[in-house]
Amino acid sequence: MASPKVDRAGLFNEIAEGVTYPHNDKWYSHLLDQYKLYVEMADRVSQRRATANTYFLSLNSAILAFVGYLSVKDTGEYNWMLACGGVALSWLWRTLIISYSNLNTAKFKVIHQIEKRLPISPYEAEWEAMEHGKNPELYRPLTHIERNVPLVFVILHAVVFARMFPWCWLTIFRDPPWPGCGF
Repeated sequence: MASPKVDRAGLFNEIAEGVTYPHNDKWYSHLLDQYKLYVEMADRVSQRRATANTYFLSLNSAILAFVGYLSVKDTGEYNWMLACGGVALSWLWRTLIISYSNLNTAKFKVIHQIEKRLPISPYEAEWEAMEHGKNPELYRPLTHIERNVPLVFVILHAVVFARMFPWCWLTIFRDPPWPGCGF
């Protein structure tokens, strides 16, 4: 997975020639306010990600439950179409997880850059303590686990597809079609 890069030179605005920014206390006050706002926005991205995960988990579970219900009722001849939809939803879900992960990675890189101008760097220190997520015994980034959940649903939907697809339709141009195919 590609990692977003943050251009430090583009992060901090330089004060134009001849213009003076108010004294240092005001500058640090503005920096701290922007830092707090940015940390809050990073947290909101994580909340949106959790909400999206709940939505896709519920939707995929509902599709599989509905397929199970239709199968018991012997009215599941088109369950393979639901399985196709489930595979598409699961793949979209995985793509969204990776996108949110990249966005959060970029946000925390910016936070780390801002922290270099503050008296303490708690997020940078935490990330260092967790060995940048490279030691799975110490910390396993949630994304590494989270992005595989949709693949489990892809497999489940593929099993439904393989069992429910009317494979005899593939022989429609053969003479004679398979027995019991309804042709």
